[in-house]
Amino acid sequence: MSFNLDELKKRMNGALDVLSKEFMGLRTSRASTALLEPLMVEAYDGKMPITQVGSISTPEARLITVQVWDKSLVKNVEKAIRDAGLGLNPMAEGQTIRVPLPDLSQERRQEIAKIAAKYAEQGRIAIRNVRRDGMDLLKKLEKEGEISEDEHHRLSHEIQSLTDDYIKKIDQHLAQKEKDLLRV
Repeated sequence: MSFNLDELKKRMNGALDVLSKEFMGLRTSRASTALLEPLMVEAYDGKMPITQVGSISTPEARLITVQVWDKSLVKNVEKAIRDAGLGLNPMAEGQTIRVPLPDLSQERRQEIAKIAAKYAEQGRIAIRNVRRDGMDLLKKLEKEGEISEDEHHRLSHEIQSLTDDYIKKIDQHLAQKEKDLLRV
């Protein structure tokens, strides 16, 4: 068994990637295909990601369109968007579904900012869990005599420094998302 700082870095990057994806699903005043990408649609006796039944695009700043490939699924896609809890009202025109983005009220913007803060806290927890795993491994390696006490101390500082950097990145992501959300 050996210690690998790159492995911890990779896991921390994974936590940051998850946070970025979650943030993309939070609605700001600009249209984004990421808003609809997580949706699942009833199709062919099961649930499928919306991206597998049609193509999503943003032809205008306040409009998302979904070009549904199979005409029989238009109603299901429309229902999935309406029932997603995003406050959207899709309108079907043939095989194209137009989803205009309504203005966000200040109250709704603040609710979404709170959700973003929860996502950020989950990201911080994930980063700290990676740190804990790394520290536990160092203790075990020192106990087994594979690394010295000085080496343990030095690597602990590296792990803490890495953790601090990633927590800072999460805080920066959150600050940017809040700025986007609260801008009218």
